Amino acid sequence: MRSARFSTLREPARRMGTVALGAAAVLGIVAAPAQASSWTSSLSNAAPGFESRRWYDTGGSTNIKFTGCSDNGSNRVVNVTLRKDTTGPDPQYVTAAFTNCFAGTSATSSGNWSDHGSGNYYFAVNYGASGLNVWVKSLSVTY
Repeated sequence: MRSARFSTLREPARRMGTVALGAAAVLGIVAAPAQASSWTSSLSNAAPGFESRRWYDTGGSTNIKFTGCSDNGSNRVVNVTLRKDTTGPDPQYVTAAFTNCFAGTSATSSGNWSDHGSGNYYFAVNYGASGLNVWVKSLSVTY
C-alpha cells in the first residue's frame, strides 16, 4: 500500500518536470543557431596601408580570403593584417602573407585569426610598406 504523503510529493515534482521539459523543448526550437556572418568585395589599386570597411564581430574567429591577386610590380605577396577599431591606437594582430592568390585568377589565399573579443574590425593591406599597389579579383571576410 502506498503512503498518501509520498504520493502527494511525487505529483507536484512530476508536473514541474513536465513543465521544465516542455519549456526546454520550446526554447530549443525557437532559439536560432549561431550563424557566421560574412561580406564580399574586391580591391582595385589598393595602396599600402589601405583599410577595408569595418564590420562588427560579437567574438569568434575571422577568416579572410583573397582570390586572383596582382600588383604593379613583381613582389607577388600581399600582407593582410587584422586590426580592431578602438579609440586609441588600433591593435594589430598577426599579419598573413598571401602569395598563392597570385598564381592565377581563380587561385586563393586565406588567413585565419583567433577570437579577439567583440568589437569593430577591419583589415589593412601591406600596412607599413611602401610602393606596390594591389588588385584582388574577389575577397571574402567571414566572422
